[in-house]
Amino acid sequence: MVLHEDTLEGMQQLEVALAPRQEEELPRTEDSGYEITTHTAVEGSELVIDRILAQKGNKFIDPQGNELIFRVLCFSDPVKLVSEEQWNERYFAEAADWGANVVRFAVHPTHLNRMGWDATFEAMDQGIEWAKQHGMYVIMDWHSIGNLKDAKFTNQMYDTDLEETFKFWRTVAKRYADEPTVALYELYNEPTVTAPDTGDCTWEEWKGIQEQIIDTIRVYNPNAVCLCAGFNWAYDLTPVAVAPIDRPNVAYVSHPYPMKRDQPWEEQWEADFGFVADTYPVICTEIGFCLENEKGAHIPVISTEVYGEHITKYFEKKGISFTVWCFDVDWSPTLIDDWNFTPSTQGRFFKEYLQNNK
Repeated sequence: MVLHEDTLEGMQQLEVALAPRQEEELPRTEDSGYEITTHTAVEGSELVIDRILAQKGNKFIDPQGNELIFRVLCFSDPVKLVSEEQWNERYFAEAADWGANVVRFAVHPTHLNRMGWDATFEAMDQGIEWAKQHGMYVIMDWHSIGNLKDAKFTNQMYDTDLEETFKFWRTVAKRYADEPTVALYELYNEPTVTAPDTGDCTWEEWKGIQEQIIDTIRVYNPNAVCLCAGFNWAYDLTPVAVAPIDRPNVAYVSHPYPMKRDQPWEEQWEADFGFVADTYPVICTEIGFCLENEKGAHIPVISTEVYGEHITKYFEKKGISFTVWCFDVDWSPTLIDDWNFTPSTQGRFFKEYLQNNK
């Protein structure tokens, strides 16, 4: 697939028209039928996970002042994985073997409600223990796409509202306040107002909403590191230049998929989000690519290993952390082709990169 749009606006229109996100809504069930042990500490574990800070200039640091760079695998929704019997210690062990030092839990609002809050959080409790056993931090991601202010979203699987969003983050902050493994709170996955029927929201309004969420979290967990995204499906951070989030201990998020901009990418990445990394910590919580003929190929993810080479080198230059979407066989761009964890095209590239950069 060849694109001839060379403007950001044109790219947004193409993305909306041609490429809905390749995530499938789970069937509605009355009872998940899933039993899991509740959250308990790992007795006698030699692993010590320090609390992460994000307040030393533009770096993530640990309590000793050491700089941390996160190279992350993004898990699909915990409820999806539970329903497919893939939410298990083996899944986490494989992520660690690939070289991940953080994993991202993509919690979809509708999936959370269908399995139930108690059962979902109990499953995540166990996942956090597995992450801890394998030396990985966790990003908790409220995985919706659209305009939270007006409660207008790109798909019903992302349906939520401000009340539920605040409830989710109160629950997370209270439950994991003393659990440093849950290191990063990604407030909202992909804000956008350029998709059809998503209403209006200014940066000042969105900035204010994020600050209110942060304030709510900090009532229960004053040390939480909160990740804040901009518009255009969490790609655009240009407003941060003049109106950054007015709270300490925050970092910024971008999702620079390959077709967001035409090649050459680097100067445009720098103008759109990379400049923020000169002042604040930045983590690109979704990157990835798939070939044009691969399963689930869609705008904006179609590319080759060339994208992987360019974006990892750019991140190294800027000190930017990143998360690769998606450690799943269904949600593209996939990192694996089957539940034996056979790497896809991008999976082969990123597995080698992660293992070589532990």
